[in-house]
Amino acid sequence: MKKFALLGKSLTHSISPTLHNHWYKKYKISAEYSLLETPEEKIKSVLERIRNKELDGLNVTIPYKNVVIPFLDEVINDAEKTASVNTIYLNEKNKLVGENTDVFGLECALIKKLESSKNQSALILGAGGVTPSIIYALQKANINKIFVSNRTLKKVEEIKKKFSFINIISWEKIDEKIKDVDLLINATSLGTKGGEEFSNVFSGFKKSLVYYDVVYNPLQTKLMKHFIDNNIKVFNGLEMLIYQAQKAFYLWNKVNPEVDEALIKEMQGLIK
Repeated sequence: MKKFALLGKSLTHSISPTLHNHWYKKYKISAEYSLLETPEEKIKSVLERIRNKELDGLNVTIPYKNVVIPFLDEVINDAEKTASVNTIYLNEKNKLVGENTDVFGLECALIKKLESSKNQSALILGAGGVTPSIIYALQKANINKIFVSNRTLKKVEEIKKKFSFINIISWEKIDEKIKDVDLLINATSLGTKGGEEFSNVFSGFKKSLVYYDVVYNPLQTKLMKHFIDNNIKVFNGLEMLIYQAQKAFYLWNKVNPEVDEALIKEMQGLIK
């Protein structure tokens, strides 16, 4: 039986095992997917388990998407472009490979649903592990007016070294900047179930604004409800999670699992 897992911290609310195990059952693949909560000092030894064929692959989540890179033999495709890894496997040459499926996830969950990306501008809140993937997905969609704000300035400055064209906005000025942008993306954990909320009450935004939140638990954050009440189109992070999982599943198993409305509704039902 193949063994896959999610590497990260505080994973108890993750629906990834249910999603992957659903596909394993559907496609009659002898495999299982589990959660692997790991302290940072143990990451190298966990990755060695793939090299030793004890594990067949890993997904990587907060806060290790950058941390795993020094322990890999190759970082390819979108992972190379973003310096952010969320999928790991051993290739045919026994090289430990880091890939990024978050970019694909956002393209399917958001970019393809935008009416237009021409001359659009975006403001990203947060500079964590998923932010480089968001920037790169927007760049590929020709959204080049990208502003990034984070409570800790140093983190945004690190991202700007990779993406020199982004504009840094101080956290104190996001209420002002939101009035100019077409797309607002929350890439922070603010609004997550049981966690801290945004203290900002955004107003003065364009009627055509689109709001995207990487948070999927709850399905509607407090900020999402605020925008819905103001007739703004909103998306949560559930479909991004599903589509990035779809690509990871393909990389590991060479089977492209189906994503349909029934699956999305089933995953929504897991979120209380």
